[in-house]
Amino acid sequence: MPQHDFQLELTILMPCLDEAETLAICIDKAKGFLEKSGISGEIVIADNGSTDGSQDIAREHGARVVDVPQRGYGAALIGGCNAAKGKYVIMGDADDSYDFTNLSAFVERLRAGDDLVMGNRFAGGIAKGAMPALHKYLGNPVLSGLGRMFFKCPIKDFHCGLRGYNTSRMRELGLQTLGMEYASEMVVQSIINNYKVSEVPTTLSPDGRTRPPHLRSWRDGWRHLKFLLMHSPNWLFLYPGIVLVIIGLVLGIIVEISPLNFFGATLDINTLLYFAAMVIAGFNIISIHCFTKVYAVKAKFIKVEQAPFRNLNADTCALAGFIIGLIGIVATIFAFVIWGGTSFGDLEPESFMRITIPATTLIIVGVQLVFSGFFLDILRIKTKDKEL
Repeated sequence: MPQHDFQLELTILMPCLDEAETLAICIDKAKGFLEKSGISGEIVIADNGSTDGSQDIAREHGARVVDVPQRGYGAALIGGCNAAKGKYVIMGDADDSYDFTNLSAFVERLRAGDDLVMGNRFAGGIAKGAMPALHKYLGNPVLSGLGRMFFKCPIKDFHCGLRGYNTSRMRELGLQTLGMEYASEMVVQSIINNYKVSEVPTTLSPDGRTRPPHLRSWRDGWRHLKFLLMHSPNWLFLYPGIVLVIIGLVLGIIVEISPLNFFGATLDINTLLYFAAMVIAGFNIISIHCFTKVYAVKAKFIKVEQAPFRNLNADTCALAGFIIGLIGIVATIFAFVIWGGTSFGDLEPESFMRITIPATTLIIVGVQLVFSGFFLDILRIKTKDKEL
């Protein structure tokens, strides 16, 4: 929706699923803020199928109810954003844990041109009992830290539920996740698309509900982590793959030359086999990274400055794979000749497998490299983008 079509300056948006105990309090606080600040605004309740009369309570207290039949935290907020009449939206949970009477800092940053303004509960203050210890000392710090590391993002509280954004800019992102991971998607996509993102202190109080929260710590924590990893192919695939290949190669070469004494244990051909497996697994993971990066850039869920792996195609991969595989075949022929020298009888595994294990590893990697090149070219045909 074009920005000039908005009828109001601010929409205060609350997702709602059976919040009858606290909804009226939140709406009244939000109304008080609008009246005191003189901002032209509305309060929108994105109802996700409440059965406790929340919709009637919302209307009685002057809020506009938007019915969002598709279940999920993200689904409710996407529906509310699409229905908002305000140039800006400030969203927050309807459980009375966030302070809707003090939203001025969010409005100031939005008016200054920020696209997304995050609340920071750790900077503003978390009241006793407002956040479980698991979330306060493990979940939020770890996930927020990973978000900063993966995406070079300055946000210190990735999962604060009180945040504001420019409505038209947020709609342009086309956010899609329907569950709790929507909170991460909003931040990640804003960073990827070079939006102006800032953070202001906010407070968190114990919620006023007697029922358990909808949030499920381990399930939703995993969904957030999975989302962060899926949108960072380097950290998910490339770096682990490189580590496996390097460890497998370095230690494999050491054991290949001579058995290694490791704190009294002798690492020999059996260990060499596992190091070879690490190289193969690492190469596979790096290949998946290449496939993912080519697809992800076209699908626009990640962004890079230049088209990735432009020189990696069926031609270059086939040539490299042929050379690597040929070395493995030559080593296999050499092993076969040695075996023939014993009239194809019994062999000494300790010496013979020092040839066959590296040989088979090279053949496997060579074959995979050839077919990986073809798959990269197929991805480019399907996306019709020759620059990928």
